Amino acid sequence: MLAGMSLTVPGHAAVPSSCSPDPPDRRDVWLPAIQPAFAALRVRMPSDRVASWLATTVVTALAGVIRFWGLGYPKGMVFDEVYYATEAREMLLNGGYENNPGYLFIVHPPLGKWLIVLGERLFGHTELGWRVPSAVAGTLAVLILVRLVRRMTRSTLLGGVAGLLLALDGLSVVHSRVALLDVFLQLLVLAGFACLVLDRDAVRSRLARMVGAGDVRALGPGLGPRPWRLLGGVLLGAGCGVKWSAVYFLAGFAVLSLLWDRAARRSIGVPRPTAGTVLRDAPWALWAMLVVPLLAYLATWTGWFLSENAWNRHWAEANPAGWALSGITTPSRWPFLPDAVRSLVQYHGWILHFHDELSQAHPYQSMPWAWLVDGRPVSYYYPPQTEVPQTCGATSCVREILAVGTPALWWAFLPALVWTAWLVISRRDWRAGAVWVAFGAGWLSWMINLDRTMFFFYMLPLVPFLVIAVAMALGDVLGPHGAGKVRRRIGATALSGYLALVVMNFVWLHPILVGNLITFDRWQSEMWFPSWI
Repeated sequence: MLAGMSLTVPGHAAVPSSCSPDPPDRRDVWLPAIQPAFAALRVRMPSDRVASWLATTVVTALAGVIRFWGLGYPKGMVFDEVYYATEAREMLLNGGYENNPGYLFIVHPPLGKWLIVLGERLFGHTELGWRVPSAVAGTLAVLILVRLVRRMTRSTLLGGVAGLLLALDGLSVVHSRVALLDVFLQLLVLAGFACLVLDRDAVRSRLARMVGAGDVRALGPGLGPRPWRLLGGVLLGAGCGVKWSAVYFLAGFAVLSLLWDRAARRSIGVPRPTAGTVLRDAPWALWAMLVVPLLAYLATWTGWFLSENAWNRHWAEANPAGWALSGITTPSRWPFLPDAVRSLVQYHGWILHFHDELSQAHPYQSMPWAWLVDGRPVSYYYPPQTEVPQTCGATSCVREILAVGTPALWWAFLPALVWTAWLVISRRDWRAGAVWVAFGAGWLSWMINLDRTMFFFYMLPLVPFLVIAVAMALGDVLGPHGAGKVRRRIGATALSGYLALVVMNFVWLHPILVGNLITFDRWQSEMWFPSWI
């Protein structure tokens, strides 16, 4: 080695080399220089494992009671259950496909309705049967969020806080008690993201071990297939099989995962972390976050492929000359694709056209900027007075199910987003960055076509990530463990007071979340704004 040269690690002081005939082992020189940098790669979870699972069980049980209690009410189908519960029944009777001419063609992929089928298979075509899967999905989302936030913040307390907030979110509760698709989308997007966080931790632990063993290369070590990222791709692809809006989360999280890889390589002193990520990580990521999700999505159409009578199943055979839709020629002339695939692609063209052109006025439609402040919730159930028993102790009684977020929680979302934006700028906090990627996927994406008819409940898959933002803000209010007693006491008081406010707000709103019988005066007091009516 030439005299005067030094080994430089990006972000660290140069380490002088030796020109002696027997230079020191590379690890002896390089490892101490980067030790401060990659020490953070070592994943250290809290040691309170038993207590953490006890907290998880309590919060999840609370969420389950709220979601399952009285699930068979109201009787009959509410709101869009008329579509999804009916289509699930068709799939059950037809052996796996939908074909209801009364609804023209089906505008959402099959997986959400397959999940409703599971409930109908167990409990029959009843209110309980078609709603149980939603309650299971909503409860599992709370469980996953508790564990996810604990892992992201290394705090069991903040994990439990996040789970409690989601358990008490009015919008999530309503969708956990009706047979609509959005709660399944929430669960799969959240679970897919949780897998990517597990992959992030696993990769950083592996890199720390590899560097500690002296496995250092110019671009950093290769990591090969990564099971957690593969599973994340499967779950996010399955989310697309519920609603196409999951594709924005898939794209955002795929990029985010690669950025995490680059940051990890940079932390271990790789001279060219971007090149290392592109050459060593991106090929596997392309497989895990593009090919695997596509295969998972296509698998949700298995019943359609195997059927003979599903909607549009034999379009390609009937239209060999092709046909143009919205100026785009359908792929019937693509000879390298089987007829079934060409029919499915043409079907997807119809679906895309439907959603792009959906502009029919609806009394409960709203714009994305109103969603962030609970501006225009959707009424799912409000029977006429003649169908409501007048036994509430007043001259006029009311029942309603209003899909509204708990205001004490939702009105904290914007301040929490501002705070996480500051964390991204000031601390480059990866958790805050993940919140903003999710925000772009779950809110900003709806700005693409503002002429489209949109509804407040489209926010549902984004809610857990906004809860993460609130939990992070509350963690900073509480203060670090090393803070003084007075500081921690003030922070604990503020956190406890906020949680108490959310609990009281939820208890107050609960009757209009589940359709309880209340007086007309009580109902009016629940309608905080004219836009809620």
